[in-house]
Amino acid sequence: MKSLKKILGVVIIGILAISALTGCGNKKETKDITIGVCAGPYGEMVKQAISPILEEKGYKVKVTEFSDYVLPDKALANGEIDANLMQHTVYLEKFASDNKLDIKKVISVPTAGAGIFSNSIKSLKDLKNGDTVGIPNDPSNLARALGILAKENVITLKSGIDDTKATENDIASNPKNLKFKTLDAAQISRNLDSLAIGVIPGNYAYAANLDFGDALAVETLAEGYKNVIAVKGDDIDSQLGKDLKSAVESKEFYEAITKKDSKFKDFQKPEWWIEKYGK
Repeated sequence: MKSLKKILGVVIIGILAISALTGCGNKKETKDITIGVCAGPYGEMVKQAISPILEEKGYKVKVTEFSDYVLPDKALANGEIDANLMQHTVYLEKFASDNKLDIKKVISVPTAGAGIFSNSIKSLKDLKNGDTVGIPNDPSNLARALGILAKENVITLKSGIDDTKATENDIASNPKNLKFKTLDAAQISRNLDSLAIGVIPGNYAYAANLDFGDALAVETLAEGYKNVIAVKGDDIDSQLGKDLKSAVESKEFYEAITKKDSKFKDFQKPEWWIEKYGK
């Protein structure tokens, strides 16, 4: 009888131990991750629209801001961060290839193109002869600015040029004899009172609290130039990669982006978004 009691005691203790372990296993585990961003809207997008969804999935999200566009990819490849959101596909693929990094795109997100803004006119048709136009002084954004102005028929560019490398010397016609003032891209918004119009890259327009709904024109971004979340190649099919993708595809992300007071509501939507939501 005593032996039976001992056996029963051992069995009961074993059952209780298993129950305790099972209970621990059922608790939501916290997974610490770090997402890298650069100055501008995408850090806010992570904090406001992505992190809350990931936290519901059991993640604890830290956002780290980098001062340039080189360090976030190197930090990702080295495992110092778990994901980043600061670049478009074209840049990602070229940088990864040039530097032999195994980093991959997870999903595209709504992205701000450059915009033409003004404090003095309501339409590009209101431009007057000899007006001053502010454009960025760095080669990449300067070429983009001239491309937008050409698309809006403000100027024309010489045929046969590489549009991504266009300069003021490539202007073929300037019907209103506009004067071009090159400025640091971050300074154009601060000089709008002295300019007829300014062509401002999306991240700087966002930082200046400009509303893209008020822009006289907005750059149309090709799909490859829309920003993406990236992870290490090994993480594309991991639970983290799947959770990042599902977070961006979720109803909660859609609502955070499109709500009336959202700064992101006028950002250009990726193709998957348009296929899913129709706009």
